[in-house]
This record gives sequence, structure tokens and C-alpha cells, in this order.
Amino acid sequence: MTVAKRSAGRGERGRAARSARAARNAAPWAVGGLTAVVTALTMSLDLVSLPTQAQAAIMAGVTVLAGTVAWLSQRGAAGREPEPVAGPAAEGAPPAQLPPVISHFTGRDALLADLHELFADTAPRRRAKAPARTAPHVVSIHGPAGVGKSALVTRFAHEIADRYPDGQLYFDLRGGRDARVRPEEVLTGFLLALGVRLTTDPGGLADLQKLWWSWAHGKRILVFLDNARDAEQVQAIIPPEPRCAVLVTSRQPLYLRNTHDRRLHEFTESQGIELLARLAGDDRVAADLPAAVEVVELCGHLPLAISICGGRLAARASWTLREMAGRLADESRDRLDELEVAEQIDKSVRASLRLSYEDCTAAQRRLLRSFALLAAPDVQGWAAGELLGASPLEGEDLLEALVDAQLVEYSGRDATGGTRYRMHDLVRLFARERAEQEDTPERRRQAVERVIDGYRERAEQVAAARWPQDWQRQARPRPPDPGGATAMDWLGSERLALLALLGQAAELEAWTPVWRLGRAACSLFHSLRVFWQEWRDVAELTCRAARRLDDPRALGIALLERSAVLGGQGRLTEAEADAREALRLFEELRERWWTARALRAVGMTLRNAGNLDEAQRYLERAVETFREDGDQWWLARTQRNLGELWQAQRRYTEARELLEQALATFQANGNAYSYAQSLRALGEVMAAEARDLAARDRVRQAEGRFVQAAAILERAAEAFRLRHEQWEEARCLRAAGEVGDHRNGLRELAFVSRAEEMLAALGDTWGVARTRLSVGRALDRLDRKDEAVAAIESAVESFRSLEDRWWEARALRTLAEVLLGAGRAGQAVRPAGQALEIYRALGDEAGATQAQAVLDRALGVR
Repeated sequence: MTVAKRSAGRGERGRAARSARAARNAAPWAVGGLTAVVTALTMSLDLVSLPTQAQAAIMAGVTVLAGTVAWLSQRGAAGREPEPVAGPAAEGAPPAQLPPVISHFTGRDALLADLHELFADTAPRRRAKAPARTAPHVVSIHGPAGVGKSALVTRFAHEIADRYPDGQLYFDLRGGRDARVRPEEVLTGFLLALGVRLTTDPGGLADLQKLWWSWAHGKRILVFLDNARDAEQVQAIIPPEPRCAVLVTSRQPLYLRNTHDRRLHEFTESQGIELLARLAGDDRVAADLPAAVEVVELCGHLPLAISICGGRLAARASWTLREMAGRLADESRDRLDELEVAEQIDKSVRASLRLSYEDCTAAQRRLLRSFALLAAPDVQGWAAGELLGASPLEGEDLLEALVDAQLVEYSGRDATGGTRYRMHDLVRLFARERAEQEDTPERRRQAVERVIDGYRERAEQVAAARWPQDWQRQARPRPPDPGGATAMDWLGSERLALLALLGQAAELEAWTPVWRLGRAACSLFHSLRVFWQEWRDVAELTCRAARRLDDPRALGIALLERSAVLGGQGRLTEAEADAREALRLFEELRERWWTARALRAVGMTLRNAGNLDEAQRYLERAVETFREDGDQWWLARTQRNLGELWQAQRRYTEARELLEQALATFQANGNAYSYAQSLRALGEVMAAEARDLAARDRVRQAEGRFVQAAAILERAAEAFRLRHEQWEEARCLRAAGEVGDHRNGLRELAFVSRAEEMLAALGDTWGVARTRLSVGRALDRLDRKDEAVAAIESAVESFRSLEDRWWEARALRTLAEVLLGAGRAGQAVRPAGQALEIYRALGDEAGATQAQAVLDRALGVR
């Protein structure tokens, strides 16, 4: 075909198109004119006297004529795509639909900077240098209700609006509460805003998309889609034009292609205070900063909630920040009522959360309500299944859906490798409110009790694997939990949830679950020797539950746990009382195994209090009872305790023989943990024997014993280190630092210093005090007298605050000895006298004799 023919063809087609467009453009005028005629006739016929049939005929004729003209004018458009017709909007200024920026916007500088960096290639100065884009910028900002997504994107959109001169379009995709905005509605609205007049039925979404793409081609248009519900609403609206940009906000991640996704988090404390100050006034916030911090905390750092509080304060000049904080914290008030000024979602935390809640399925809403009832700060996914009475997998799937809906949050992975979930405080309040309205009290209670029982089952499993001998006679070590987590990992991860749920079960007066969960928790605390204060609190609650159950056996077991933690904290009188009461209960019940354990507990508290003779009687009775009962593990453990007592009585040979028997038993039964404990005890006996030999000038024998003791104690410490048993490792290190070998002074100081650090990290305040005493002795052996005195004085104060009178006396006596060694006899008199007074009050004759000897030396008495 020649160029001329092609040009002629294009000309003919152009003329035909122009003719068709002219006909279509004429149609509205023709129809409009005839409609005016119809209207005029209608009015005039009422004024003239014509027969009714004549009036009807005239009207019918005009109407048919108007319809014919309209049909003929549109006939040529049949089968064609809808064509845009430029209207007044296209001829005038481009649309500028962005909502206004809120005047108190603040706190998002870092994220705004990140967004500007993403859009750097759209800046006029960098646009020419930047490589050509092949797709538009699409940024999705998601986050929970009330976090300020719309405010942030509005601010950013205004900051870059001048880069998009062909228009800035906005649409709120949320629509009415029960309505869903379809992409077709959005595209129609955008096309109309750009001046496109659709003269024919635009057809479906595909036809509208093509028209939208055509109209956006070659233009710089900024699109802001607010409150998207899902990706389907957004995907069809994104134009392929690389010079356009789309900004989207949503309450859940949309997972769009080629999208920069950003999750918007709650404010930090400083950001929240800055927002509060902008609204309530800098002077008011500065005048009571602690109250401002409290308001921000009670608002859960949520910008919407802080804005509402700031607005209320701005409107009420007489209110102080302290009053506002009091209103939010007052349990008799509904905090969500305080965080509402109107029922619109931008003026009410409750209304904003309700929108997200109503988007959920019935099962998701039920899970949210049940989750809010738990007192635990966070839980693993399996708890969701228990809340619903469903499988763990089904529960976790629903929980993940709530995470996507921004109603539940991840709190991270714990030490066991499990994912943990939590709720924002205000979401929790809202969900509890819904639970009270939608669920019966019985249904709510059952959901909580299922989770508590799930924790009880898991705690018992972990505790029994950790310390099987605490749960049954002749128990052998069990394999670790199938999940592969250690007991320390599990307890460290679940400790706060355990404590919270125990308290919640007590509030519900569910005493059997309280006792069983408390018993398992105490067993873990006891075996790991960590979290001492929590151990004591749980032991107290477990005793209370046993008394409420009126179960003597349960009470006896709980009393032994409380005795153990009290003894470990140096409260020996109370520990002895609990052990003796447990012994009485078990003897009345004729529980031989538990009786033997109670005998041992009484003996240990007496030994630790320095009452060695009476302690020996109880420990020997316990040994015989365990032997008669046939429990080899508890027999060997009590033999170890008796050997440690004989060491204090300087019966070194007998102590070593008894410990070697215990070692043989533990080795034969594969009890590596108990074997290492007995190694530590044997090392301490040999160190004491070495010091005794050195005091009697048997130097060569003493040096041999020192070497053996140090080697054994370091071996025991290494065994515990490999097992990640920090408390036991620290105890071995302390013993290694107390050997007393003058040739190894610096190494021993390093051992006890490390032990002190480890025990402090574990929260063992008594263990720290005990180790400070060892540090003082190590410093004294290095002739660092002033440092030694300071360390021992610190130990004295710690034992005094712990009300451990026996160890306080021992530390005072040691202090006096160090002062004497430093040539400060006058200063040694007071601590020696105080030690003597305490020993006499305790009835400790051996201790009193030693303290009297030190006092005599200080006074110069021969």
C-alpha cells in the first residue's frame, strides 16, 4: 500500500471518528432540547382546553421523537470501547484531593526520611540523572488501628505532591462499616476527577482498567489509597506508568508485587511526650513530666490515644496531667471511654478497633476475646488451640490471621525457638469488653483453665525430665523434651507467663491447678537454683493452695519446697519450721519416702545453722530410711550431705569415704549431674584437709592435698559448664577460690570473682553475699587488706539484710580475723564481740568458742 493510500485511509478513519464523536456529542444537546419541548408542552397543555385524547397524542409523538434521536446518535458507538470526553475538569486545574495534614503531626522523622530516600529519583534535580524506571513507586504502610498510618502518608504525600503535576488522587477504601469498596468504584471516581466523562456504559473492571491505563499514560499522578482491606482492592488500581506513584495504608500487610512495605509501630516514649506537649502545651508537660510519661504508657504509646488525651487536656485548662493519668489508671473507669471524644474512628480508640474486629471471622473474633482474658504477657502459639478447645495447628493458624489483622503482635522467638504472641494493652481492653458482652462467664473461665492446664502439663513434663528423682522413687534421668529445649530455656521463656497464670488461677480459686502448676514450677526453680524471689512466691502460693484443698500430703510437699527456698535465702529458722511441719505430716500419713526427704530437709537446715550434732542425727536417720526404702539416688545424695557435715566436724577421712560411696552410686546409675556435685563436695573436703595439714606444718602433705583439691574442683566446674548449669558451676568456682593454696592466690581470686558475677546474674542474693565473703578471704591471702575488709563488710551487711544470723556471725568473725592480721586489733574488737553475741543467742557453742578466741586476741588476752 502506498504512503498516499495509507494517509488517505487514516484521513477517512479520522473523519469517520470525528463524525461519530460529533454525533455522540450532539446527542445530549438534541435530547436535552426535545426534553425541554416536552416540559414546555406539559405546562402549556394544562392551560388550554383540548380533548384528553389530543393532549396524549401530542405528548406521545414528542417523546418518540426524542428517543429516536438519542438512539440514532449512539448507534455508531455500538461495540466500541468507551471513549473519554474531556470536560471542564480536564481543561482546568488537575485534581488535588489529598486530605489536609494534621497540625500536630510529629514523631515520624526517621520514616519520612526513609520514604524520601525511596522517592529520591522523582526529585527534579535527580530525575534526569536517575535510570529510567520501568514501574511506578508503590509504598504500603501497614500497622494496627490508631498508629497514625493515614497521618504519616498524608504528610509525605503533601511533601512530594509537586513532583506529580498531573494530579493527586485520594480514595478511602474502607467505605461503610458493612460495605466493601470495589476497584471499579475507585477507578470510576479517579477518571471522573481527571475530567473523563463516560458517555457509554464503561463495562467491567477490565475495561475500566484499560481506560485508566490509557489516561495515566505519560502522566505524573500521585495516588493515595487509604485504609485498604486487602490486596485485591489495590492491585487493579496501580497504573503501569512508571512516572506515577501509589501510596497505600492498611491494617495488615498486603504482599503486593513491587511494593516497599513498611510496618508503622507505636510511638516511643519521647515521641509520645512530644505529641502530648504539642496538644496540651509544653509548659504543662514540662511541669509534670512523670505524669506525662504515665499518660503515654497508659495510652500504650498509640498516637490516636495520645492525641485524644492531648486534645482533652487542651480543651480543659483546669485539668492537670496527673488528673488525666489518674483517670486512665482508675480501674473503676473504662479506659476506652476516656479515649473517646466521638464515635468516629479518628476520634475513638474503641471505634477504630471495632472496625478491625468486625473484619475478622467469627472464629478469629472468638480467639481474640479469649486471648484477652489471659493474664500472661505473651504465650506460644499452642495456647490458641487451648483457648478454643481446638488443635494447636488450627489455633495457631487463627492466631496468625489476627497478626495479619494487626490485632495480635509477635513478641519474638524465645529461647526454645517458639514464636510468642502478645496483645497491645488497648486491644486487650477492647477484646475483654467484647468478651464480657458476647461470652458467658462459664465459657470465659473454661478457656482460661484450658490454657492453665496446658501450662501445667508442660511444666510437669519439663520438671520431671530435669529432676526425675523429685517426682518418684528410683527414677532415672529422662531424655530432654522432644522440642530439644533445655529446662533453663523453657523456664526462662515461660517464667512470666507461669507466674501470671498462677496468680490468675488463684483469683479463680482453681486450687488444684494452682497446686499442680506451682509444684512443677518449684521443682524447676529448685533444680536450677534460679529466680529465687519468684521461687519463694510460688512456694507460698503452693502452700496456700494445699491448705485450701485440705490435703496434708500436698501441704507437706509444698512445705518442703518453701523450706528449701527459705534455707537458700538464709532464713534458717523459718526453713526449719517448715521442714519439721512437713516431717510431722508425712509421719502421720506413713509416707516413708517423703518422711525420709523431710528428715533430710530438717538435717540440712540444722547443719546450715551450725547445729552440727543435731543435724547429724537427722541426716543419719534419713540415710537409714532411704536405704530401707531402696532409693539409691536419695541415699547417695544424703550421704553426700552427711559427708559435707563431717568435713565441718574435721572428720576428713570419714567424709572422703562417704563421698566416694556416693560417687560410685551416681556413676553406676549414670547420674552425671549428681556425680559432679559430689566431686565438688569431695574437692571441698580435700581443701579443708589441706588447710588443716598446713596449719600443723605438714607442708608436703598439705601441698599434695591442695593440688588434688584444686584439680577436682576445676573438673567439677568444667562438668557443670559443659551442661550449662550456671549455679552449680558458680558454686564450684567459689569452692576452687576457697582452697587456700598460697601459691595460687591470684587464680583463686579470679575464681571467686567470676562466681560472684554469675550468682548476681542469676539473682541469688544469698549466694552473692556468701561469695563476697570468699572474695574477702582471697584478697586477704594476697595481703590486700583494705580491699579484703571492704568485701567482708559488704558480706556482713548482706547477711544482716537477709536476716541470716549464723552467716552474719561467721562474716563478723572473719572480719575480725582479717583486721587482726592487718595489725588493727582495736578495730577487730567490735566485730568479734558482735559475732560472739550472735553465736550465744543461737546456742552455737562451737561458734561461740571460736569468736571468743578471736575477741581475746583483739583484747590482748592470753
